[in-house]
Amino acid sequence: MYWYLIAFRKYTRFYGRARRREFWMFMLFNILFMLLAIVIDAKAGTAFIGFGVGLFTITYMLVAFLPTLSVSVRRLHDIGEGSQMLLFGLVPLFGAAWLLILFARDGNPGGGNQYGRCQK
Repeated sequence: MYWYLIAFRKYTRFYGRARRREFWMFMLFNILFMLLAIVIDAKAGTAFIGFGVGLFTITYMLVAFLPTLSVSVRRLHDIGEGSQMLLFGLVPLFGAAWLLILFARDGNPGGGNQYGRCQK
């Protein structure tokens, strides 16, 4: 939960680096809260028929959009890639798989790169 809140505090920082732990812990809680919002929509009857998402899910997605984008950009910076690599996510199947591989790579923990030094 700590890393999830850290990402929300840094939601406007599209510079710097995010280590693997920060990124994946944020994504874990992000997915859990998204599933919780879907369940709340289903129980409250606010889910749109055929989609499974509703008012609570859409609201959560809007609130979490910038923190998700910023932690993803910082994660790419940690491995030495630019933020434009997120555009690969627009390519069906291949793009998501490539981003998953990039996000799973280890960065340069000992030193810096063009995006700054690694912070503990």
